[in-house]
Amino acid sequence: LYRTEKSHIGPASMNREVSSLRALWHYLRRQGIVTQDIFRSVRSLRTPRRLPVFVPESRMAYVIADINGRAGSEDFVTVRDALTVAMFYGCGIRLAELIALNRNDFSDDYRQGGSPGQGDKGRIRGKGDKERIVPLVDPLRRILVHYLQLIERQNICNSQEKALILTLKGARISRSVVRRIVEQALNKEGVQGKKSPHVLRHTFATHLLNHGADMREIQELLGHSSLQATQVYTHNSITRLQEIYVKAHPRERRKEEIETPCDAATEDTQAR
Repeated sequence: LYRTEKSHIGPASMNREVSSLRALWHYLRRQGIVTQDIFRSVRSLRTPRRLPVFVPESRMAYVIADINGRAGSEDFVTVRDALTVAMFYGCGIRLAELIALNRNDFSDDYRQGGSPGQGDKGRIRGKGDKERIVPLVDPLRRILVHYLQLIERQNICNSQEKALILTLKGARISRSVVRRIVEQALNKEGVQGKKSPHVLRHTFATHLLNHGADMREIQELLGHSSLQATQVYTHNSITRLQEIYVKAHPRERRKEEIETPCDAATEDTQAR
């Protein structure tokens, strides 16, 4: 209580401290140094559930327009930065997953220019070294192909480096540079609030859910081990669900039909 009120330690931080002390105390008991379990009555504090932050579709449309405008450039850094943002929003991958991507993690036919979804996919290595396959939508595939062509033409990667996202010197990009790329892209289009790669991942999942994607499919695309981790996005869609309810539910539609004649009669009476 003292730590949380006087030192302003949050519940999550406090729980981590208690967990560390509990582990130490259990070790001391196993060694016979202490006998009592003083942590038996100590309970973890409840932590507030934070909803994922995401970019509204109306604002994200400006970000995508900017990406498309830069995607055809002959400047390597410009195209690389556009591809970085597009990968987060187009595939919903994590920051660590993007950095770990190699150029050979994509199917052999993604360069052929076939119909979108026909073999265009990438292999993502997620948490616990688990692999999953994500599709490459056609706009993202075009940016990727152009980016790889720039690497070859400008001899960006003249070593044995296999990374997809590179620096100008041909090295694997760092986490801090990727964060800065995303922040600058979102700032440029006036996105408010938190601006990070994970926000784009949340945006990817929320927009899919809003447009009718199945929860299980979103779980697979995100690489979540349990459905519970994916279900948090349903809270972000409550407002949209309410709008759909009002438009589609029979009782709500009947309510509009009943109110309309009454409103017309009132207007007629006032006119008289």
